[in-house]
Amino acid sequence: MTIKVLVVDDSNFFRKRVTEILKSDKELEVVGTAENGLDAVQKTVKLKPDVITMDIEMPVLDGIGAVRRIMASKPTPIIMFSSLSYAGAEATLEALDAGAMDFLPKKFEDVSGYSSAHILCAKVKALALRKDFLERTFQAPHLSHGKMGLDAKSSISGSRTAVKRVTHKAQSLNGINIVIIGTSTGGPAALQLILQQIPEGYHLPLVLIQHMPATFTYAFAQRLNQMAKIRVKEAEDNDILEAGCAYLAPGGKQLEFLRMGSYFQIKIKESKENEIYRPSVDVTFSSAAELFGSHVLGVVMTGMGSDGREGARLLKQHGSVIWAQNEATCVVYGMPMSIIEAGLADEILALPDIGPNLVEKV
Repeated sequence: MTIKVLVVDDSNFFRKRVTEILKSDKELEVVGTAENGLDAVQKTVKLKPDVITMDIEMPVLDGIGAVRRIMASKPTPIIMFSSLSYAGAEATLEALDAGAMDFLPKKFEDVSGYSSAHILCAKVKALALRKDFLERTFQAPHLSHGKMGLDAKSSISGSRTAVKRVTHKAQSLNGINIVIIGTSTGGPAALQLILQQIPEGYHLPLVLIQHMPATFTYAFAQRLNQMAKIRVKEAEDNDILEAGCAYLAPGGKQLEFLRMGSYFQIKIKESKENEIYRPSVDVTFSSAAELFGSHVLGVVMTGMGSDGREGARLLKQHGSVIWAQNEATCVVYGMPMSIIEAGLADEILALPDIGPNLVEKV
């Protein structure tokens, strides 16, 4: 069975290019296009697509407004196309809060090459598999539709009408000096939920590795800092790790660690050509294993691919602990699945349980 896609953009040229890319994959079928957000809302109801690609800036009704209406009437996985600017980052994060599940840059050269075309098709296929998850989440009776970022995500465990909860409670952990959380697709909303559950004065530093472009991570760190009880900042070179602070790895670079006397510092390095993910969970996990040994708690959450698996393997070899998010609460069950199938997960936790366990068990 083919996956039905609706392409939404006010640019005729961009609609045609995205349509060409999607049609090049035999598993995908473009069932329609829309020129603005209102047209998209109407065609979503009429055409019943499995996935929607959505522009942000459009006439009549913009992409964010269209996402809210679609989630209220016909919840459907949506991939946003965004400009690589601070304003584009802010708008994309707002769209993710409204219910969009992922995003891609809108520069034409970034969606015309083979690798980018492959990524777009892969994302569409991955999100199509989670359509039922999205429908259950937004159709839970007690939800205020159109706010996926926190209300819907936290409802996963709070409502029996949402997603079935599958949880293995973490045992008490001693000797942990740092928590490192790696995530990708679905990560922004998941990180928001977890950080809101961490109390002021938390006794450990947290490092967050979220797959994001360089222009997005500063805006995302600011957003997290506004809603969290602890301090959140975009990590900078030579930052000293402090308890009660969360450091978000900057996009386009790699985050590693260095010891300076009695202090641990963050080192921000340029990515190597062969490194697909920038930042990479594997790179940060591997650096932490060499420096912290058995004193790391690594948490791998929702996302495509297997980034984090080899780094987690190295952490386990040094005696550290790995948690993985369970399938039922992942937007995309890729990264955690690779951890679990490799036998590296010490605990498998539902998303709403990760934050409380970080507080109560570590």
